[in-house]
Formats: sequence, structure tokens, C-alpha cells
Amino acid sequence: MSEPYLKPLPEPSIDSLPYWEGLKDRRVMLQRCTDCRTIRHYPRPMCGECHSMEVDWIEASGKGEVYSWTVAHHPFHIGFKAEMPYILATVELEEGVRIQSQLLDVDPAEMKIGLAVEVIFGQATDDLVLPYFRVAK
Repeated sequence: MSEPYLKPLPEPSIDSLPYWEGLKDRRVMLQRCTDCRTIRHYPRPMCGECHSMEVDWIEASGKGEVYSWTVAHHPFHIGFKAEMPYILATVELEEGVRIQSQLLDVDPAEMKIGLAVEVIFGQATDDLVLPYFRVAK
């Protein structure tokens, strides 16, 4: 039997449900405004550029670069305690939007802005898949 998942769980909304469903299929889905074609992340009801409420979804490449990062040494929640320290990265995807996630399997001393990374997926619970990143191969 697997260990229980102790971290906070996301609460998908009507706007973010396609994102979370895409992760279950091992795909990073991004919103795109159908009027001005602006891609956005995090999912939300209105385009920040033209204020349209019309949206479709595209699949991201899953590739990007480290925009920023921090090394967490103290857990803000008990569920993260066993992973300390870990790297929390802001990744700029090839599609031009940023996403935050853990960067796995990299020495903090090797971190740098512009480091090429790629998405990998982790099965957190039976119904929850999360995106993580690793150094691109």
C-alpha cells in the first residue's frame, strides 16, 4: 500500500479543470484566447490582453527554461517536510508563459537562469497528477 498524500490538494474550478484533466493524460494544457490568440497560465476566465471570455486549450511542448528559483529549506506545510530541501522553480515554457513547480534531480549548485528543463509527471494520488521539471536531456 502506498503512503498517504499529505500535501494540500488543488481544487479545480470550471476554468482550470481542462488543465488538471490534461495532467492526468500526461499533457500540459494551456488556455489560449480565441480572439487575440494570447496564451495564458494560470487558467482564468478572462484574457488579460483583450478581456475576451472566449478560450480554447492547446498542448504545451513541456519544454522551457528556468526563469527563477529558490531552494526551500523549511516546510510551510507538514506534507513537504520529508522532501527538504527542494528546488521550487519558475519555468518559462516555450509558449511564453511561466509555471511554478518543483525541479527534481538537480544539485542546487548547478542551478542557473536559462537552464533548459522539461516536464515530467508524478502520480500524487489516484486522481491527481502533478507536473514537475528536470534538466532537459
